[in-house]
Amino acid sequence: MAERKLLAGHAVRRVRRQAGLTQAAMAEMLAISPSYLNLVERNQRPVSATLLMKMVETFDFDPRVLSAGEPGGGAEAMRRRLGDPLFADLDIDRGELEEWLAAAPGGAEAFARAFDALAGGGVAGGGMAGATPDAVDPVALVRREIGRWRNHFADLDAAAETLADELRLGAGDLYGAIGERLRVRHTLTIRILPVDVMPDVLRRLDLHARQLQLSELLDPASRTFAAAFQLAQIEARAEIEALARAAGFADRSADRLYRRHLTGYFAAALMMPYARFLRACEATGYDIELLQRRFGAGFEQVAHRLTTLQRVGARGLPFFMIRIDRAGQASKRYAGASGAALVDAEGRCPLWHLHRAFERPGSLMVQLVVLEDDSRFLTLARTVQPQGRRYGGVAADFTIGLGVAADVATTLAAAQGVDLSGAATPIGLGCRACLRADCPQRSQPPAGRPLTINDRERRVSALTFAGD
Repeated sequence: MAERKLLAGHAVRRVRRQAGLTQAAMAEMLAISPSYLNLVERNQRPVSATLLMKMVETFDFDPRVLSAGEPGGGAEAMRRRLGDPLFADLDIDRGELEEWLAAAPGGAEAFARAFDALAGGGVAGGGMAGATPDAVDPVALVRREIGRWRNHFADLDAAAETLADELRLGAGDLYGAIGERLRVRHTLTIRILPVDVMPDVLRRLDLHARQLQLSELLDPASRTFAAAFQLAQIEARAEIEALARAAGFADRSADRLYRRHLTGYFAAALMMPYARFLRACEATGYDIELLQRRFGAGFEQVAHRLTTLQRVGARGLPFFMIRIDRAGQASKRYAGASGAALVDAEGRCPLWHLHRAFERPGSLMVQLVVLEDDSRFLTLARTVQPQGRRYGGVAADFTIGLGVAADVATTLAAAQGVDLSGAATPIGLGCRACLRADCPQRSQPPAGRPLTINDRERRVSALTFAGD
């Protein structure tokens, strides 16, 4: 709470109305003046730490709803939606946006839901043109719910941390300890099967044989994760059920996908318990390769875990993560607490080294980038290969992109030798959302900007457009 001013009048008002109280009655219960409460509800005063604690004690509610329940995911998420080229001519500034959220939170939330449904969750380049109400994407729905929590689920972290400590008391080998717990407490044994027996499956629960069957193609980190995933399904069922029920997905696919994400979150938190992992991050300068070795995890597992470090009073750096294939299609996106538009953008800039990582498999590529709004990020990119490939089979490759605001990246091991205030590569959110006129890499004009053709001159960019 001390890190930023939390304007959450809509959430405070919701708590008051659910309790059936007038402003005067609620103010009396909280030992504040009705006029002060009125200012808080109108977002003219932030929710102070003292007021937050009084509300928690008086009304017994989860304080995360003050931020998780912001209309449309909050000002940054709404700003990214309004950055879609469809709204380019409206010129809505930050002040106007904040007034809208404060004055009509219900209307803002309705706009966000409609936009996400019609655009399939995409902003900054996807556009709404041609979309239909039938285009609701379960993946987009789940991404939005994860975004509301900023990919940090405190209850899951706490439960996983307690379980991890308990398992460590019995053995130093986490995989072995999980296997023993599954056997003793849940009468499940782990069996590694040849690829000929499970040619297309990496993990399978055979309840008839009481076996968790894992493919021999899985490496040690993936075997540990698979075992932890199974343990999460059993021992974190109540926490996962509560979160899934609160999400209230009408779409069954979205509900199941969200539950899978939460189960995987618990499994990763069991492998990399919050407090120990954060201490290791800070001690090593977030050295990903060293963190992999210390916690027996894969690169992608560590990268994802870095986006979740937002425990109140013990926050890590606000990383974002994205995973793309060679065609530039994103299959994973986690903005965490970064608020980075690079995550939600449907388009991506070819000048970002996220794409060039495919040229150097297994190498970590470090790049300082600056967006059109002058926000600067230190980004890391490295290729990964999914488990399960046999010799002669299809070789799938992905690139994992990680990023953190340049102004907080000074302690990173990857930032050594990088002048974080120096020259940065100017990139955009894809050509259709980028207004940089002098970009030689441009492949399309910005959406909503007509092309201009001048036969008397040839500029750096072959595609010039009105307003450049």
